[in-house]
Amino acid sequence: MKSAKPIARTPTKTAPRRPAAAVPYHHGNLRQALVEAGLALLEAAPAGERGELSLRQLARQVGVSANACYRHFADKEALLVALAAEGFHRMGAAQSRAAAAEREPMDQHCAAGGAYVRFARDNPALFRLMFGRFASSHYNAELREAGSAAFEALRQGAAQVLGLEAGDARVTVAAIRSWSLVHGLSQLMLDGQFEKHAENPEALVEAILRPEPSATGKATAKKTGKK
Repeated sequence: MKSAKPIARTPTKTAPRRPAAAVPYHHGNLRQALVEAGLALLEAAPAGERGELSLRQLARQVGVSANACYRHFADKEALLVALAAEGFHRMGAAQSRAAAAEREPMDQHCAAGGAYVRFARDNPALFRLMFGRFASSHYNAELREAGSAAFEALRQGAAQVLGLEAGDARVTVAAIRSWSLVHGLSQLMLDGQFEKHAENPEALVEAILRPEPSATGKATAKKTGKK
């Protein structure tokens, strides 16, 4: 009896594999993530290298391609403008929180001023970017809106203290006077000038912004001739 020959199997043809589709990087809010990373890099960079912040460096930090960054920011200047605008938003929010903790208009105004100085102390590189030469030379709509909102909050506070309408010219003068005070204090603190005059710079700022009633009363009495 002849043994049966093994049946030759016809090799099945397999369809050629299609290259796996690239999975796009998903990020809930890439623009905000880039801004957050940019703020961190800005503060971490040495003072002389803060202008060297690049979109490619930022892309590596967030874990996306450089092209993904360019979809949100045309260049490094656009990124820095966004960082400055974010700084104004955050500073304004800090001032609003500080003012909300007080009841009287003058106390609210002083608390907002203190928050301004603390923001500068806690975010020195961002603060210098917001008010430096770069921001003034790249003053676009985004930055203008953020800066105007911060100043409007200051003007509203001054109006409440004076009991005047916000559009009154005297309110604008008072607001700029207050701004000049807290901004000057901020710059002096960042430049290390307060250490020469006080062991606790923040307490010194508080004393300047909130003078003791007795000292104010004496000054008023001397000016008016009252005893």
